[in-house]
Amino acid sequence: MGRWEPDARERLVRAALDLFGEQGYDNTAVAQIAERAGLTKSTFFRHFRDKREVLFGGQDELAEVLTTGITEAPEGAGPLAAVGAALVAVSAWFTDEQRAYGPQRRAVIAGNDELRERAALKMVGFAVAMTDALKRRGVAELEASVAAELGVLAFQRAYDTWLEAGGDFGGITRRTLRDVREAVSSLEGAE
Repeated sequence: MGRWEPDARERLVRAALDLFGEQGYDNTAVAQIAERAGLTKSTFFRHFRDKREVLFGGQDELAEVLTTGITEAPEGAGPLAAVGAALVAVSAWFTDEQRAYGPQRRAVIAGNDELRERAALKMVGFAVAMTDALKRRGVAELEASVAAELGVLAFQRAYDTWLEAGGDFGGITRRTLRDVREAVSSLEGAE
């Protein structure tokens, strides 16, 4: 029977995204997702707390990787360099499988107010995690917050670039953070 196959989580994600695309997020029930995946509702709840987690699962773990990346950045690294280390540290999370589902996931989120709010809160959570990690490194509050927010901006832009073009997520984040730094520098301009 299909329910015992080892790729249950991936099957649930695939089924959920397909159903969200076909009939909308709000019109899709957990039981439908489980049925489409050839699994039971209880199997769904062993992998996800609710259907939103299909789209946002792993948020806490990702925040922890960002925090660890900052903590383990070289001792003399400035705030943006430490954020850059954090962004590179999360690159292992961004697999070809995730990229394949990315456009569907993005479309589902874009089409639902509640999900857009959840996505924004996810980014706030990442910024808070990075800010706190920077402050533990001795970075002043304002500088830590600005560096973390710039890191979130770079992360979001790198993710979009990666979805479109593929490639090494770590390399993309390094280039994107460099571009963000250059944009910030150009804001001063001549007065």
